[in-house]
Amino acid sequence: MKFIDVAEIKVKAGDGGAGMAHFRREKYVPFGGPDGGDGGEGGNVVLEGDEGLSTLLDFRFQRNHEAHDGGKGGTNNRTGRRGEDLVLKVPCGTVLTDLDTNEIFGEILSHGHRIIVAHGGKGGVGNSHFVSSQNQAPTRVIPPGAGERRSVSLELKMIADVGIIGSPNAGKSTMVTVISAARPKVADYPFTTLVPTLGVVSHKDASPFVVADVPGLIPGASEGRGLGHDFLRHIERTRVLVHLVDGSQETVEAMIQDYEGILNELRIYNAELLSRPRITVISKLDLVVAGEEFKELQDTHALDEFSAYLKKKGVGHLKVSAAQRMGIEPFLDSLVELLAKREE
Repeated sequence: MKFIDVAEIKVKAGDGGAGMAHFRREKYVPFGGPDGGDGGEGGNVVLEGDEGLSTLLDFRFQRNHEAHDGGKGGTNNRTGRRGEDLVLKVPCGTVLTDLDTNEIFGEILSHGHRIIVAHGGKGGVGNSHFVSSQNQAPTRVIPPGAGERRSVSLELKMIADVGIIGSPNAGKSTMVTVISAARPKVADYPFTTLVPTLGVVSHKDASPFVVADVPGLIPGASEGRGLGHDFLRHIERTRVLVHLVDGSQETVEAMIQDYEGILNELRIYNAELLSRPRITVISKLDLVVAGEEFKELQDTHALDEFSAYLKKKGVGHLKVSAAQRMGIEPFLDSLVELLAKREE
């Protein structure tokens, strides 16, 4: 299934039903009087969260949506039927924006959460409401209201506790595979991961939490390089960021450029993300250092210089090899501890 996280739709709520102008006619009731009923209300257009959905793909092919109109009022003061609501299922985390005003008017945050995006029109008023001592046979009715029309932008922002960022091939997908049951594609070429991946992590006695692997971020993304900033929306709701830096790069200059380049792209996209709690992790230690146990790993010259660079900036960091499962336990301990502090 193709991953689509942005869509635009046009919705039309149902029109109200017409009120009736009618007079009672019965054999033994010579002065029956007006008995025209009111029209029914038009149906609303409703968006509802569905935790079983993860993409807005359906809305790319079906863009126009209309609810049912209300029924016409009947005789004997009978009100017309109410138009049936149109309920559209969307993934949790969908932000709704009015395209005409650019105003965000709702967010679907949980399963079953509903937001009315277009209200149905009011039903017309029948002539029975207008009888008076001066007018015993009114023919007046009030016409029904029209249902709202609205152009709506749907933008999916995945709801995750932890967002994993880093350059392509920094080991993000491998990390998600190791710490959760998610199975994203893993390969040794850039941009293997083309869509965000969610995984649920259970560690010791801590409550399970959700991690999101955000693909495609490289220096220059703001200028259109790589996949651009398209998927950064999916870390806006995360509580903690994990920044992976490929430790197998040959020079410390390359590592610094990698590290600072990612932070600069975050700054350009949304400077608030830089103030979010962040764990810096040097990955792929198995590619440059021998040893089966993590405690035996020794820094290469480039790694030693990059570690010193981070320490000078006051940035604490961890070293892991996700492929060899080395350093994963301390990493998860730190992550759980940081999430607990955020929860408090």
